[in-house]
Amino acid sequence: DQIHVDGRTLPLRVRSLVGLIPLLAVEVLDADLVERLPGFAKRFHWLLANRPDLARHISYMESDGADAAPHRLLAIPSRSRLERVLRYMLDENEFLSPYGIRSLSRYHLEHPFELQAGGAAYRIGYVPGESDTGMFGGNSNWRGPIWLPLNYLLIEALERYHHFYGDDLRVECPTGSGRMRNLREVARELANRVAGLVLRNDDGHRPCHGGDARYAEDPHWRDLALFHEYFHGEDGRGLGASHQTGWTALIVRCIEELAHRGADGPT
Repeated sequence: DQIHVDGRTLPLRVRSLVGLIPLLAVEVLDADLVERLPGFAKRFHWLLANRPDLARHISYMESDGADAAPHRLLAIPSRSRLERVLRYMLDENEFLSPYGIRSLSRYHLEHPFELQAGGAAYRIGYVPGESDTGMFGGNSNWRGPIWLPLNYLLIEALERYHHFYGDDLRVECPTGSGRMRNLREVARELANRVAGLVLRNDDGHRPCHGGDARYAEDPHWRDLALFHEYFHGEDGRGLGASHQTGWTALIVRCIEELAHRGADGPT
């Protein structure tokens, strides 16, 4: 939240993916699993009893069913903070794009962050695709575009939060739409948008190809979906290296989930 420049401490108000990353630190522990690990259980119960300053960061819930084991949630945000962060993350004028979560909020398109230091002015604005300046070697890939690894981790985190909170926690998705969804449904919505990067739309084009007619019309090209390094924050066009089969291949898991649910949509 702060930056130190020329001996001054200044507020750093940039709405970036960095602010969403703490959501990823989440795990749900079933009580029966904890009890099968006596060493861990002993230290865990000692922490709850003797370090309330730390234990207050651990959420605890008893299940409704008599035979069901209680769950403990290990996570950075409390429920109220989680809800506040999700309001920004699921806002289509902020982080939520048609194809996933942007690396920088769209808010900075009209409200760039500006800093005066050493007699020079520095500016961070929303750049959904290729850089519009030569800063950092002309690379803008963390100032707006969509990254698959972080999107996939957010989807997994939302599913874990739902495992703990269940249907009791519902949020507006997208923000301002009036549609209230549990966090599993939010995870599926995000997975659908990510999968839409490489699935054909109504006119036969895959957004990742950026309107290149070869991939929609030429039989030798139309079934080729490239695994780009990152994607344009507005139109989903593939950017950067086009051989990122390591992390961008995670998109296949989103497509598999979509197919298993039998959801309607492009193929």
